[in-house]
Amino acid sequence: MTADEEEVWIDESAGPLVRPYTVTDGRTRPSVELDLLSLVVADGALPPALDPEHAEAMRLCRTPTSVAEVAAHLRLPVVVTKILIADLMDHRAMSRQMAHTAADPNDRALLEKLLDGLQRA
Repeated sequence: MTADEEEVWIDESAGPLVRPYTVTDGRTRPSVELDLLSLVVADGALPPALDPEHAEAMRLCRTPTSVAEVAAHLRLPVVVTKILIADLMDHRAMSRQMAHTAADPNDRALLEKLLDGLQRA
């Protein structure tokens, strides 16, 4: 690349490039154990020092919502979403909701419903 050429970091159809480590401040593991089917719900006000992605996660979780759904709506990798949710849980702004029935993570019907919901998001 010459000095006259500019490197393109955004693509109009793809949107701006935001690296996951930027959103998580370089962290790669959440401080709380969460899986795709964990239900989380916003409990309080957004702590002032957190990022816009945290605010969007809080907005999405007014009612119990699975981690997979939050990740799909945020359009972020699941591990990044787990870190954001864990941050909110650490600040007591979000909590894990226990499911009324124990779901089998290998249940094909449940997984198909989850996939259908994610594809609609």
